[in-house]
Amino acid sequence: MTDTAVDPFASALDITPHELSRGYTWAECPRWHEGALWFSDMYAHRIVRLDEDGTPHTALDLSTRTSENGVETIPGGFGWLPDGRLIVTSMHERLVLAFDGEHVTEHADLRALATGPINDMVVDADGRAYVTQLGFELFQGEEPRDAALLVVEPDGTARALTELGGFSGANGIAVSSDGSRLVTAEAFANRLTILDRDEAGRLSGRRVFATTSSLPDGICLDDDGGVWAGMPSVPAVARFVEGGAVTDIVRFAPESALPPACVLGGPDRRTLYICAGLDVLDWGESRRNRRGTIWTAPVRVSGGANRP
Repeated sequence: MTDTAVDPFASALDITPHELSRGYTWAECPRWHEGALWFSDMYAHRIVRLDEDGTPHTALDLSTRTSENGVETIPGGFGWLPDGRLIVTSMHERLVLAFDGEHVTEHADLRALATGPINDMVVDADGRAYVTQLGFELFQGEEPRDAALLVVEPDGTARALTELGGFSGANGIAVSSDGSRLVTAEAFANRLTILDRDEAGRLSGRRVFATTSSLPDGICLDDDGGVWAGMPSVPAVARFVEGGAVTDIVRFAPESALPPACVLGGPDRRTLYICAGLDVLDWGESRRNRRGTIWTAPVRVSGGANRP
């Protein structure tokens, strides 16, 4: 008798996605804000806001920025401060930048804290930002190593949360609607990790929310306690509940779209917006081919006030 692989998604509800927009380099870190989808068009050095019909508008253009260390300004995760300013990670500069609608300034310098490119970010209701980092130079072929989560306070002061231990390629990160939980995807450990969060933003109680069958990337939360995770190697977006069961799956053809990230949006936040692409590791190919896409899928639960 031979063993057969168990399909971890066999009992999940299959949801069919629909393409909304295309023509991006590598679309990442989607956000629902003020009635519209926003995302990083990473290798085009910009943040995009998308109209309902899929028409893109450049909300922040970083293509002419002179970086602090000579590398390209690649935007990653982003969010908004209580005063309305947009803040965004400049991954390879290891800075958090702020944009007031006219000028780009430095909000936080993480170069002394980050051990590799910084990555995604979630901003809480007080303007406190939790930043993930790869921990090593992935694009230069270094071997993976664990690294701390970073926190940037509303005034721009920052520290590494070393008391929580190292995280294995922490990627997507989200805060629950009541602020009591933070979840991050440990990409190189194939797991979703949850922490408790108190009223002052302190994190504790680190534990495994779910083990995944392959690398989890960007994530979002829903009001029923589910975590939606982009899984580009499947390729799919899957909804996990605590303990690891998969309840919903949005599948893609591998030759057309590898989905790294998702967010719940729409008027009732029951539309799953999905970023996808094909050329993440080759910046030049990404810019030449522009095979980045945005997809939508209807879901059964709302994103509520979860962040992002």
